[in-house]
Amino acid sequence: MTAAPDQGPTRDVGATAGPCPPATRREELVEELHGHRVADPYRWLEAPASDPELAAWVAAQAACSARHLAAIPARGPLREHLGRLWDHPRRSTPWRRGDRWFQLANDGTQDQDVLWTAPAVADAARAQLPATDAWTVLLDPNTWTADGTASLTGFSVTDDGTRAAFARSDAGSDWMVWRVVDVATGTVLDDEVRWSKFSTAAWLPDGSGFLYCAYEPPEADQEFAAANRDQQLRLHVVGTDPTTDTLVYARPDQPEWGFQPHVSHDGRWLVIVVSHGTRPTTRVHLAPIGEDGTVGEIVPLLDEGDARYEPLGVRGDDLVVLTDHEAPFGRIVAVDLHDAERRREIVPEGDEPIKAGHVADAATLVGGFGDDDPAWLVVARLHHATARLAVHDADDGHHLGDVGLPGLGSITGMTGGRRDTAVHLTFETFTGPSAVLRVDLDAPGDVTDAADGAGPATRTAIEVTPPSAPLADHLAVEQVHVHHDGVAVPLFLIHRRDVVPTGEVPTVLWGYGGFDIAVTPMYRPGWRAWVDAGGLLAVACLRGGGEYGRAWHDDGRLATKEHVFDDALACAAWLTGRRRVEVTASALTDGTATDTVWSAPHHLGVEGRSNGGLLAGACLVREPDAFGSVVPEVGVLDMVRFHRWTIGWAWTSDFGSPDEPDDLAVLLRYSPYHNIEVGRAYPPTLITTGDTDDRVVPAHSYKFAAALQHGQGGDAPVLLRVDIAAGHGMGKPVSKLLDERADVLAFHAAHLGLEVDASTLR
Repeated sequence: MTAAPDQGPTRDVGATAGPCPPATRREELVEELHGHRVADPYRWLEAPASDPELAAWVAAQAACSARHLAAIPARGPLREHLGRLWDHPRRSTPWRRGDRWFQLANDGTQDQDVLWTAPAVADAARAQLPATDAWTVLLDPNTWTADGTASLTGFSVTDDGTRAAFARSDAGSDWMVWRVVDVATGTVLDDEVRWSKFSTAAWLPDGSGFLYCAYEPPEADQEFAAANRDQQLRLHVVGTDPTTDTLVYARPDQPEWGFQPHVSHDGRWLVIVVSHGTRPTTRVHLAPIGEDGTVGEIVPLLDEGDARYEPLGVRGDDLVVLTDHEAPFGRIVAVDLHDAERRREIVPEGDEPIKAGHVADAATLVGGFGDDDPAWLVVARLHHATARLAVHDADDGHHLGDVGLPGLGSITGMTGGRRDTAVHLTFETFTGPSAVLRVDLDAPGDVTDAADGAGPATRTAIEVTPPSAPLADHLAVEQVHVHHDGVAVPLFLIHRRDVVPTGEVPTVLWGYGGFDIAVTPMYRPGWRAWVDAGGLLAVACLRGGGEYGRAWHDDGRLATKEHVFDDALACAAWLTGRRRVEVTASALTDGTATDTVWSAPHHLGVEGRSNGGLLAGACLVREPDAFGSVVPEVGVLDMVRFHRWTIGWAWTSDFGSPDEPDDLAVLLRYSPYHNIEVGRAYPPTLITTGDTDDRVVPAHSYKFAAALQHGQGGDAPVLLRVDIAAGHGMGKPVSKLLDERADVLAFHAAHLGLEVDASTLR
């Protein structure tokens, strides 16, 4: 186990014994914004972390929350059970470059995942993984710092597998420092490329250097707050001074554009995906690469900004692209690299969406390294928020068959190279950690004929690495559809089989609802601990996400963003019987009783992270009587100033811009910080953040906590939990994750009435 079961938060809970929560200084600050008088009494909490007054305030808040949370009896048993649930080996999807394999792994006790490598076996084209004893450690982030807060956040290998660029981030920050490692020897070279962020790396064909994205260094004390604009695409030649890196591409006329570089497998093309914040549209620019490795003139190929374009690879003179252009559910097309008007459809749009989000989880082009080599497109679609996988011929799109997956779950990673004839994927469910599967694409023995011989065959997914912990057979997973406002919102229900609707079941409602991100079955030890203890977990697939294509996303953003909160509150109403909501059982799971009431408002909590933290905060201020506990984690909570910090401006694609009068009017209707009513009784609330979060800066949580503590008209606690040397969640060491989850679960348990019996946790 990572730490002693009852260790508790690593902070001095008696350091500050003052008022709990501490009083917060208010300022009489009111601004006139587009005809609205907007109060901001806690703007001083936006100060840099080094500010003495802010530091003292954070310490007092942390001491208050630590005392409250440490005193909850359920915390110890939950922390111990979480340690058991986390303590199992884990492996990522493996991938191959040249004659070497790579894979991230964790033995269950390590704060950070370790990167391993092994030589490929002789029959490497069939993607047979090396034996266990052939693997050796290439990079171990656990050795980088004493407290485990440095993480491996980027990794790119040369096509021959001999060199790799890797990125390190510290204390959960999005800032990355790129280094280079010799794969054969494990020697880390002297190169140290700083001020990179939101970047991948792409190697030149000869391995002499790599392309990456970076920003100009921020001013002193603004490292975690300054807005990130004017990204630059640069080239670092190994062994040279990074301050002399070549500027390859920048667009001062488009300061909000970002770039992701890709080098085609044949080394002929630099393909650049151009994004504009988090807008659901991209562009593709490209440049030829000469035989000497020089990058030619960069020109637009797909430059309308009218759809999402995600390159999957080059086939001959075509760029294979996943797009939703004229196909809201997605399709795959081939675009002539010399004339974008010449394009042909390979995989047509289906009646279910290709998974939105990270393209590596949605579709991959495997094989076809040489013009005459067979090639396949492996495509993941969503069926009511659960994974489906199909194989197509990469040339004509012929549907070669579906892949049988082990139950209702999610594909969380998918890898297959241009020299490969197989694809590896990670698959996970609500009831157990991920397994690594392999699908051999050219092996007739792995294909099951369709029953009547008329349809495409079903391929077998071979389990390469089974789940390292047994699936929880004592848990049930159900799905219902909550009907309201003309839509049907999928709602997963996860519970122990002996837990049935009584009207009093302690329940946590979790959601996200934004940025075209699909919420699908996933294994989280914190969720498992809650249901093991006898609680119900309700996971909602809200509008604004990517579960049903472009229209579903559009119906929960900008002027319709409040639909997300409407969906969550409708789910809450059905769970508690607070008001009449029509619900139907899903055909995906065994029949669910839809006419019974699971819980009650004082037994129902709501929780979410980041954009989901906004969801929890908005539900709190809209219907505080609907919940018995609320936990907004690292949430976007000040909807008037979110665009002023780090990458916040990018989110205007979903939220709208506070600088636009019409958008501001919508934002002010639901902004959690601005909708707290002084004197109203609010439910118990635990607000969490990290002091080095440079994505959703902690000022959001600081200001919201101060305002809610001031406005609280009831007796329920309003606590602020600040994780030290931790950011938005990326790279957080396991020890911190265990403490954080134990605190959140204990808070819910204490206020929702879940009695935790350590003897029944398993």
